Amino acid sequence: MRPTVALSLPHVVCLLALAASAGAQTAPTARWNAAERGAVADGSTDCTAAIQAVLDEAGKAGGGIVELPAGRYRVNGNLSIPANVTLQGTYRVPPTVRRNEVAEMTGSVLLAYAGRGKPEDPPFIRLAGNCANLAGLIVYYPEWRRADVPPAPYPPCVLSMDTENVGVQDCCFVNPYEAIKLVRAHRHLVRNVTGYPIRRGIFVDECYDIGHIENIHFWPFGVVYRADDPYCLWINTNGVAFELARTDWHYVLNTFCFGYGVGYLFSESRSGSTNGNFLGLGADSCQRAVVVEQAQAPGLLITNGEFVGRWSSTDAVTVDIGPRVTGKVSLQNCSFWGPIDRCVVMRAGAGQFTASGCNFVSWDQRHQQSPAIQIDAGAAIVQGCTFGPGDVHVRVAKGVRSAIVMGCQADAGVTVENQAGERAQLVANQPDPVRWTAAARARYAIDVGSTGDSRYLRRWYAPERVPVEGRVRTQRWSTPASSLSLPVAPGRAYTLRLELTVPAGARAADAGLYLGGLRLATLPRGDRLATITASLPPSAVDRVTLALRCKGWVPRTTLPGSQDDRELGLAVYRATMTARGSSGRTFNANTGEWLP
Repeated sequence: MRPTVALSLPHVVCLLALAASAGAQTAPTARWNAAERGAVADGSTDCTAAIQAVLDEAGKAGGGIVELPAGRYRVNGNLSIPANVTLQGTYRVPPTVRRNEVAEMTGSVLLAYAGRGKPEDPPFIRLAGNCANLAGLIVYYPEWRRADVPPAPYPPCVLSMDTENVGVQDCCFVNPYEAIKLVRAHRHLVRNVTGYPIRRGIFVDECYDIGHIENIHFWPFGVVYRADDPYCLWINTNGVAFELARTDWHYVLNTFCFGYGVGYLFSESRSGSTNGNFLGLGADSCQRAVVVEQAQAPGLLITNGEFVGRWSSTDAVTVDIGPRVTGKVSLQNCSFWGPIDRCVVMRAGAGQFTASGCNFVSWDQRHQQSPAIQIDAGAAIVQGCTFGPGDVHVRVAKGVRSAIVMGCQADAGVTVENQAGERAQLVANQPDPVRWTAAARARYAIDVGSTGDSRYLRRWYAPERVPVEGRVRTQRWSTPASSLSLPVAPGRAYTLRLELTVPAGARAADAGLYLGGLRLATLPRGDRLATITASLPPSAVDRVTLALRCKGWVPRTTLPGSQDDRELGLAVYRATMTARGSSGRTFNANTGEWLP
């Protein structure tokens, strides 16, 4: 016999609540199958009326799920999803369409035909009521033509206005002109979305109660991407992946875009601008990864960003803070690399910018001594950041209200061009570790392409490691007009030896090594490793600048199979400077140590 267990009143109440909860969880969800109600998945029958009728029925029933089985559904008109209704396809993960696989699209696919050339027409899909949801679908515009440049405009693919808690989840928008537009759509949730929107990916305005955008991947799905293709180039210079205007406490998490004119645009509408939390932003091959036109006083809090300039561009800026910004822009633990001219440009006289713990890998794509961070106005703090090779790390302009650069590191020492005088404070930044004694200036070597060489080079390409006559060496390619800035002892003559390779395309009658207008040495013939020697006259100052001039050449147009579009000059491996009459050990100008 089992023992009797006495239950107190609280225990009884708890068990009754659990039973009620279990009953609620097992209650059937109202579902409708659009294919069983007349929607034909053959890609040619217009299914607008059939799908809309089922959506309306679900709305009148108080809500539920309208299922769209696998297949292609042609929709000549527009769809409206009522409150509490989900239009659900087969996908439970974000679908993608790779390159030329559009013809083989599987799963639940909507073919959108309405609105070509009429961007002010109704949207393809309207989330028309609170808690309306679109999920698990691919949307494709069959009348799109890649040859149309500029692309034909369409209304938004998905629009919601004056709603609450609407959602778009697990969808791929292959080629819409504008994918998702949310205006006064409070507490929206956009999650697990992929695609290649043309003009704009997501736009939010007048969201006064915390919207969420999560796990978005805008990339050239459905096309073979080429940077010089007119269609891809149009998006890469005109398209905007994410645009946020007036939205309060917005949360954007783990998002990525590739190949847009602007990755993330923080704009200002008649209703205002943005504040929010932005974690894990990624922008690759964008002319402007982040553009801030305005921000609310609480600011834009950007953490773990990864920003790369537009491929083949020479003037990309990854974070551009405009002159009208009055709020704060804060970067934490972000990284910058690739074809960038300047990583950050701060132009807001009334704004404030902070970069903390960021990593600036590469910049100055044009080799014109552009800084990684350019502070033209306002107030700025740069702290605990690391910098790769470059001539100028931070440039502080004369009109800056306040700038603090502290605790930063770079292999050759942190270089700050300070034009603001005492309004800029430079504290505890890594100094140049190389100390130039008289003995060091008498005889030293620079390994070009090795860490620490950038302090002597102007307008050179990034370091490389290449095989040279049976061993791997470091090198850099020069441009047609690169230069060397070399320490000397005033009043002493020097001999310079350069180890280099001269490709056939770099040869020209006036090519050579120059001091001012005087050519000190001509270039050797042949494309094998060679050495040129030049005599330098005594100088009155402790540095001399030598120009290395040659004819520019482009590997892509010269070498079979190369895709390298850079205009190159010479491959240089090592420079050795010896003062006349000196002997003994050689100083390593890269590390500040003596060679054995």
